[in-house]
Amino acid sequence: MVRLSFDQAKQRGHVANGDAFQDQFRHLGKLIAQFDQFPDGPQKTACKELVQQLLDVHGAGLERVMEIVFESGEAGSATIDKLARDSAVSSLLVLYSLHPDDLETRVGKAMERIRPRLRKLACSAELAQIDEAGAHVRVTRPDHLCASSAQEVRAVIEEGVYEFAPDVSAIEILGLEEPSSAGFVALESLMGRSLVTAAPSGQSLHGNGMD
Repeated sequence: MVRLSFDQAKQRGHVANGDAFQDQFRHLGKLIAQFDQFPDGPQKTACKELVQQLLDVHGAGLERVMEIVFESGEAGSATIDKLARDSAVSSLLVLYSLHPDDLETRVGKAMERIRPRLRKLACSAELAQIDEAGAHVRVTRPDHLCASSAQEVRAVIEEGVYEFAPDVSAIEILGLEEPSSAGFVALESLMGRSLVTAAPSGQSLHGNGMD
């Protein structure tokens, strides 16, 4: 088998670009959601079992990779933190319950990331709370903010939060009356609870180590 170097793979498009990966991830979820609407029957049952088995196998393998990295000590912990910050890898870690940060921490990091973009729109935002209904974000905006700018503010918040926390069930933006325009859907809604399980051994990674 011919092995490509990293540079060769990147040139040929085999190395995931963050934005492209997120698009592929969402498209995959939409396909699975559409499939879940098909009538029940033996073929659908077999297909769901196939997808579940693939998820279980990939989850077990990814979990073992994370364990091996973590066993490297301080360097391993640094690598895990770096992987958790990568937009492509982060979504996979969330999917398999292996991300070192919990949901609230990831949403908080998202808010930090988008603050400079919001300042350019003369707005600010803070996380009000996270509960079963999702993430509640409070926006402070000027009185003269036009409708198009308000939509841009909403898009910035939704894009930023879903990048760091694709598993958040919903985003409520307090202080904006305009409807959602970004078109994002939560990870759990896309993948469907029936097709997603936690990591095979039930373990999770944390910032200070592994359970």
